[in-house]
Amino acid sequence: MTTAPAAPPASGVERALDAACDHLLGLQAPEGWWKGELQTNVTMDAEDLLLRHFLGIRTEEETAEAARWIRSQQRDDGTWANFHGGPGDLSTTIEAYTALRLAGDPADARHMKDAAEFVRQAGGIEASRVFTRIWLATAGQWPWDDLPVLPPEMIFLPSWFPLNVYDWACWARQTIVPLTIVSARRPVRPLPVDLAELRTGRPAPRRPRGGWDAVFTALDGVLHRYQRRPIPGLRQAAVRRAADWIVARQELDGSWGGIQPPWVYSLMALDLCGYRLDHPVMMKGLKGLDRFTIHDETGRRLEACQSPVWDTALAMNALLDAGVPGDHPAVSRGADWLLAEEVKGPGDWAVRRPSLAPGGWAFEFDNDGYPDIDDTAEVILALRRVPHPDASPAVDRGMRWMTGMASRDGGFAAFDADNTRELCKRLPFCDFGAVIDPPTADVTAHVVEALAAQGQARSAVARRAVLWLLKAQEPDGSWFGRWGANHVYGTGAVLPALVAAGVRQDAACVRRAVAWLERHQNGDGGWGEDLRSYDDPAWIGRGASTPSQTAWALIGLLAADRPASDPDGAVERGVRWLVEQQRPDGTWDEDFFTGTGFPGDFYINYHLYRLVFPISALGRYLRLRDDDWYDDRDDDRYDGSDGGQDQERDHEEDGERDGGRDQERDDDQEGDRLRVIRVRSA
Repeated sequence: MTTAPAAPPASGVERALDAACDHLLGLQAPEGWWKGELQTNVTMDAEDLLLRHFLGIRTEEETAEAARWIRSQQRDDGTWANFHGGPGDLSTTIEAYTALRLAGDPADARHMKDAAEFVRQAGGIEASRVFTRIWLATAGQWPWDDLPVLPPEMIFLPSWFPLNVYDWACWARQTIVPLTIVSARRPVRPLPVDLAELRTGRPAPRRPRGGWDAVFTALDGVLHRYQRRPIPGLRQAAVRRAADWIVARQELDGSWGGIQPPWVYSLMALDLCGYRLDHPVMMKGLKGLDRFTIHDETGRRLEACQSPVWDTALAMNALLDAGVPGDHPAVSRGADWLLAEEVKGPGDWAVRRPSLAPGGWAFEFDNDGYPDIDDTAEVILALRRVPHPDASPAVDRGMRWMTGMASRDGGFAAFDADNTRELCKRLPFCDFGAVIDPPTADVTAHVVEALAAQGQARSAVARRAVLWLLKAQEPDGSWFGRWGANHVYGTGAVLPALVAAGVRQDAACVRRAVAWLERHQNGDGGWGEDLRSYDDPAWIGRGASTPSQTAWALIGLLAADRPASDPDGAVERGVRWLVEQQRPDGTWDEDFFTGTGFPGDFYINYHLYRLVFPISALGRYLRLRDDDWYDDRDDDRYDGSDGGQDQERDHEEDGERDGGRDQERDDDQEGDRLRVIRVRSA
């Protein structure tokens, strides 16, 4: 006779939660923020060396340290991958190989021969991404004529004209503008080595010539001819305007957008415009890069970005979910720091929303020009739970900005509203990464959760966002995850939002999502989803169990239902997996990347995810298991059975009645009636 594993005893879960909270509290900086390492791939380090070569400031010490890190990340087959456990990537391997050749590794060394063999087998430099070939062109290893032209004259296009710079997502826009200068100047600063062993001699693969591909291929041919004989006065004015645009957007920490791509290309562009290394803009930019550099026994590596606002909001919410009081000194210090980080000036977002007052929060230490909706929602969820005298006004400003950034279809993107022109994706240049910023399920869900927490679940903006989420549900019951891997992240984010907004827990949309999570639970009790799911549907919901993804699934299931009495039910098994996998120091190991930068191209291992999300999941589990928390379902709650039509009708009727003023109304009685889960205060 076999006995089902017992549900994890509350005392065991409590011990695990206490240990995790202690570990998290120990990671807080004296200033009040939390920040885990943001790990990506070795292209950051290779490009940093190539930038320093370009500017003439590369040192042997920096080169040796970076090369040691790059070598440590090479796989047994000679390749470099974009994420832990992923396949070898052609462009990443080319850039890593180039950096090691720059560091003095000989081409006939075993590790270099293996890498070069992979590159040739995969199509050589000819088949690499445009960004890789741009770097090689600046180093004299690839012809500029083979690359798409980005004319700086595009800076003059008005914001209503197709393909103006504001049609691109903010991260792409900040990268493209400096690259127009680089493309116009076509610099060559040769490497001391030749990379002939990475070329195949075969023609580069081309896009199929049809539809928009044919149109833009023809346009690129025209631009190549113009590049050879540009209109002198116009070209000079365009370069000056682009340079001014770049300088105006440098942040206090020296970065551009707080992320590596626009940062390094802006430094290159300004160098080509005559900015000397001792110019304040250049000095600040280079000094800022040094602050993004990590030195340890493995060598020298560069963070692509830093995430203190995001990490601090997640850490505070995790501690509060775990029962840490809102006036705890660590929580108060976190609130102080977040309040000081509020964005109070305009940015590029105002091009689409010129009458909207500033507000919200950015992702990084200094990125005031680009606050984002996702961070703002998470910060609101944290600050509203803290008894801080300055929290309420900041939350109100953040709410106004956040709701004002809704796109026309009711959903929410990360940085901009209505940044959805698909035409941008058809340019020959755009063969890597997301280049537009459309609404996504995960961001929209976080906004809905914040709206519900603020008593605005019945507002017009919340109703439209819920309708957007219902329409975005996949046929299998899951939701796509734009900023986290992948359907586990999306589904784990949407379920709490829908329930908080008043969707019934027995609604078809909720039950289908729950069934999807239960079907994709691993045999060990955890959840995992490989990043290959972005390219190959066979990987959706499949992958080795990870702490962060297990926590996301649990958070979704806990919102959708009470913890099951079955000791071998999905929730109990997931909690047991987290408890059993915890390290003695209170955190968890997580080698697999679970963050997403650009689906299919660029991924992130947020080192704090492995801690903050399990804390939230275990804290919510204990509260829901131990408290008399479950409220009677109200007949007025939306059940999702009509695919969202009833929600849409309600929204239209409310809009007609009050001209949209329902968004501003905070009706506590209605909010209480619609709330599905009630947690009594201890």
